[in-house]
Amino acid sequence: MSTPPATEQSNIKGAIFALTAFALYSGHDVLVKVLGANHHPFQIVFYSVLLSFPFLTVVLIQRKEPSTLRPATPAWTYARTIAVVFTGVCAFYAFSVLPLAQVYAMVFATPLLITVLSIPVLGEKVGPRRWGAVIVGLIGVMVVLRPGSSELTLGHFAALGAAVGGSFVSIIVRRIGSKESDMVLLLYPLIANIVIMGMLIPLEYKPMQLWELGTVACVALLSLIAMSFQIRAYKTGEAGIVAPMQYSQMIWAIFYGYMFFSEYPDFYTLLGAGIIIASGVYIVMREGARKDTQAPVTNTAVRFETGTTPRYTLLFLRRSKKRQSTLAKQS
Repeated sequence: MSTPPATEQSNIKGAIFALTAFALYSGHDVLVKVLGANHHPFQIVFYSVLLSFPFLTVVLIQRKEPSTLRPATPAWTYARTIAVVFTGVCAFYAFSVLPLAQVYAMVFATPLLITVLSIPVLGEKVGPRRWGAVIVGLIGVMVVLRPGSSELTLGHFAALGAAVGGSFVSIIVRRIGSKESDMVLLLYPLIANIVIMGMLIPLEYKPMQLWELGTVACVALLSLIAMSFQIRAYKTGEAGIVAPMQYSQMIWAIFYGYMFFSEYPDFYTLLGAGIIIASGVYIVMREGARKDTQAPVTNTAVRFETGTTPRYTLLFLRRSKKRQSTLAKQS
């Protein structure tokens, strides 16, 4: 039996790391749904951020580079911060009230929205093939929602809001990533969530039992471990291989939904999800084939950012690009 080439072996390992990361992310979302049965997203987000600060301290201790908390691009930084807070609340609420499979199906539309937003924000050109994929993907969203034949709830709009907010966050990071301080990108969403959710908690506050606080801590821990596997995936495999692994979350959504919440996704949800996934995979693969000096934006949009844990994957992705750029100049 012949040994696979080194690149192929690396991609297989990267795919395994990515699948592990998204399995953990799915467990994270299940715990959010469990907490959402008794508590408002404002409260869940607040405590998730509060309990994530010990992890952030570890990240800060490991830093060697000097940094500043004054943004180099204030307008875009504040816009991103608002988008992160909005995405987190929408995602947590959607997971609390909707079947997991429906939430994922709509959140999977994020790469489609990123493709559209890349035109006005990044000045990119989108060809007819990718436009076709976007249109097909949006048809898939309509299949999931089935307006007119099923009741659209606030949860459905929240899931779409998470997709829109997540796409804005990814696009803004691509625009300002080379100019903005790592600490600004990490800390501003966390601080904003603490302040904003802290002001909103009194509106819907319910005391948390000890097991619920422990569950919130597990939410933060699962996100941290998942991000470590996500970093390993990008470090080991090609982005075009790693990114599509996010769609494995649909399998976990069906499994967890059936096992813990008696959720049975209907035919239209599965059909629409299939259309959205196919469109998203096509766009990621299409962008991966482009010979740009920068990584395609959809390749790094593999998980919506909620601002509830230190997203230090940003640090790795940016430093990885810098190393690649340096090596390219030296060669």
